[in-house]
Amino acid sequence: MQPAFTPIILLHTFAALAALVLGIAMFLARKGTFLHRIAGRTWVALMLAVSISSFWIKSSGSFSWIHGLSVSVIFLLGLAVYFAISHRVSAHRRMAIGIYAGALVVTGLFTLLPYRLLGRLVWGSLGFA
Repeated sequence: MQPAFTPIILLHTFAALAALVLGIAMFLARKGTFLHRIAGRTWVALMLAVSISSFWIKSSGSFSWIHGLSVSVIFLLGLAVYFAISHRVSAHRRMAIGIYAGALVVTGLFTLLPYRLLGRLVWGSLGFA
């Protein structure tokens, strides 16, 4: 049986894509502004949606290493927020960049592997799979 884009997978995918785009906008925008704080709260909410929704996505019926990453992301988001609230800007910046790179970019690239659901969709629509 082929896995399908269930509502939880769609939520997970769209929240991840929205966090990816919003993150780029935040990296390019001026820091410390009201808009940055609102965008940051939105980004954290999106990342929580991505992380929490992952617990309902199990390709073999059990948890995998990626679920450990989800637990880490939830913890690290809290730490990044703490650093922002306590005005530890450098630590906040490093944490936000690390979460973005590790939890969105690197794991996002893994979703494009040909045997993964999204990878099959992308490569199949391009005629490579």
